[in-house]
Amino acid sequence: MSPSVSDDPKPVRKAVIPAAGLGTRFLPFSKAVPKEMLPVIDRPVIQYVVEEAVDAGITDILIITSRYKKSIEDHFDRLLDLEAHLEAKGKIDEADEIRALSELAQLHFVRQGEALGLGHAIGVARNHVGDEPFVVLLGDDIMHRRAGVLKGMIDAYNDHHCSVVALMEVDPADISAYGCAVAEPHADRLVKVNGLVEKPPPEDAPSSLAIMGRYLFTPAIFDEIERTEPGVGGEIQITDAMLSLLDSEMMLGFTFSDGRFDTGKKIDYLRAVVEFALERDDLGPEFRTILAEITERENLSR
Repeated sequence: MSPSVSDDPKPVRKAVIPAAGLGTRFLPFSKAVPKEMLPVIDRPVIQYVVEEAVDAGITDILIITSRYKKSIEDHFDRLLDLEAHLEAKGKIDEADEIRALSELAQLHFVRQGEALGLGHAIGVARNHVGDEPFVVLLGDDIMHRRAGVLKGMIDAYNDHHCSVVALMEVDPADISAYGCAVAEPHADRLVKVNGLVEKPPPEDAPSSLAIMGRYLFTPAIFDEIERTEPGVGGEIQITDAMLSLLDSEMMLGFTFSDGRFDTGKKIDYLRAVVEFALERDDLGPEFRTILAEITERENLSR
């Protein structure tokens, strides 16, 4: 088996962000507000995801939504009345920041229709992506820039011209919550993916390398998605399509160990809020003092 290599491979310039899920782990909040719109300080989660893609050189972004997610589209749209109000109040920087949201990249939106799994959501993007390589970023996963995940994956594609998946080492006891990679060392932070197992019991897991919310696919993945039969719950699993892709293409894993926040989990969401707040010059010093005071009070009360 050899990688899908072209004499003139197309650059990675498109991203797909699936954001159609119901977000039941954040009920009752997510009953009326999409989980991707949870605020991390003063920006919603999905803005961090979009900015991550833009920082990695992506210029064209398709967000997969549902009829419950119109606020995501509104967030990245112009709001001329608000811009004019801010400018009239002399808040030019704030007006520029709001205006810039619509200029981050070429942003497109399409509805999934039915929630039939991640594989189905990615398949909805076929007409938009065409015959180009593309990245997939889960809409409720924030990757800190220190991890260098997306840029590292794109660099790997540029060198090897094959699909790449983000892999993080997890506690073996937790591997049953993730897709798991059968892998061997390849180069630096890269491993060669030889197989994939969806949510294996810890005693049966081939490794502790878990798939973590970032994918880079060649367009060949779309044919595999179309051939993939629905699994549990009638959903089309992207892991099954990726496993089929391994029969015709090499796949690499980009490994990392830190910097991922699954904001669909309450504890990870809180961790993201704390970490990003501490990094900000306008909030960090005072917030650090508040956290120290709370910690001291808690320790004294025990």
